[in-house]
Amino acid sequence: MSDHQIKIGRASGDDLFRRSTEAWEKGEAAALLPDIERALEDSTDYRLWHIHGLIRRGLDQRELAIPSLQRAVDLNPSAANPARALARTKYEAGLDSLDDFGRALQLSPGDPEVVKELAMALVANGEVVTAIAGLEKILGRTPTWSDGQVMLSQLRWMEGERETFTRGFDEARRAFPQALDLWREQNNSLVHAEQWDKALAVIAESRAIFGEQEMFSVNEAVIHAEMGNIDHADRLLEPFAQWEDPAFQTRRVRHFLRAGRPAEAAAAIEPWIATPDAVMFWPYASIAWRQCDQERWQWLEGDPRFYGEFDMADELPPLDELAAFLRSLHTLSGQPLEQSLRGGTQTDGDIFMRIDPIMIKLREAIRSKVAAHVAHLPPADTAHPLLGPARDRIGFAGAWSVRLRDAGFHSNHVHPLGWFSSALYIALPQDMGAGEAGYLVLGDPKSTCFDIELAPFRTVEPKPGRLALFPSYVWHGTRPFGAGERLSVAFDVARNPPA
Repeated sequence: MSDHQIKIGRASGDDLFRRSTEAWEKGEAAALLPDIERALEDSTDYRLWHIHGLIRRGLDQRELAIPSLQRAVDLNPSAANPARALARTKYEAGLDSLDDFGRALQLSPGDPEVVKELAMALVANGEVVTAIAGLEKILGRTPTWSDGQVMLSQLRWMEGERETFTRGFDEARRAFPQALDLWREQNNSLVHAEQWDKALAVIAESRAIFGEQEMFSVNEAVIHAEMGNIDHADRLLEPFAQWEDPAFQTRRVRHFLRAGRPAEAAAAIEPWIATPDAVMFWPYASIAWRQCDQERWQWLEGDPRFYGEFDMADELPPLDELAAFLRSLHTLSGQPLEQSLRGGTQTDGDIFMRIDPIMIKLREAIRSKVAAHVAHLPPADTAHPLLGPARDRIGFAGAWSVRLRDAGFHSNHVHPLGWFSSALYIALPQDMGAGEAGYLVLGDPKSTCFDIELAPFRTVEPKPGRLALFPSYVWHGTRPFGAGERLSVAFDVARNPPA
């Protein structure tokens, strides 16, 4: 036994826990796993079991995290944090977590994060109506909880309630008109739904109560820009030209592009592309540069090595079994409010966190294919959003399944938080339709409120077992198809995932 191991053996549980929490806060806790696991051999300190579970969860090893978190809960049933961590980890892993969330809520009554997580677990269990009813009950007691109102409006939207999905905000505002958060979040929800007139009405009501405030003027300017009221939006946006808010500035850039002024858009983008917020601006740089700076566009999106198509059915679980499993995860009846799909459903949560054997095999086959693609990229370029990140680890920033039905499609969009994005086709109709029906389209930014005419520069024909990879900042969508079902898996590869 080394001197180091002797010292570890003599270290108290308190000392090891202290060092572990300090390392956790620095993002270095995984380095202490050997020390912690030696101590756990004969430890009844629930804190060590708890942090061991958290570290394993952080490493996407939920099958190892859950036993440790369960042990922490068994050792100290009254401790709230391990109870919540166990519930959340079981939910992420695709296991039944409702009873665990119930116990976590008993230990942290009214904790808004636990309430939201319980609602998500109910949705994953196919109990959307119960989740809505539970949120309605809680919001009846605490109507100013704006995050809860946002979640309730999202669930109502997904269940098909379009015209009145934000009525919870209306009811709460009547009772608490001075709760500014309610006005702001209702406006945001209406903007996401592209219900512009209703959003403007909320702003007008807000002014009547609070007087003129900068946020009202900014939101009004954004809405008129998104409506395509070019001259009016120009006047409303001008006072905020130097406003240092990246989300607002992307809306301003969108306005310049919509107005047919790509050089102005490029100039507005330039100060941002060397900042940590650059990920929000690269998709718009691609549009502007395609129109006024072909050399920079070619650098950003034009290299064919950025894109990959892989027929990998033989490396996946049997596609019919995979399709049946994925269908079981589609528990919502409608499309999410803030997502791109039209005419279908999307799974809740991150399906790559699940510990079902079929999902583990799928995830690892995809990880291997992504690694092979990354290995053939051009040399590193720290100024480039695709070529700058480290390539030694392949992790994921989210994964989901999409089930489109007759004439369903994805509107054109981007994934600003990803590195690479994807489409993996699992099941398709026998007859997709004429021409390029159902094809993945890259490079077309046009949407219902973003009327930019640029031809796609690449299309991908869907085939069962085919994986398409492309930079996350590239505009992408799908063409509608005919009758039947189009079932796919999509994921974002993480930029610089943790070790």
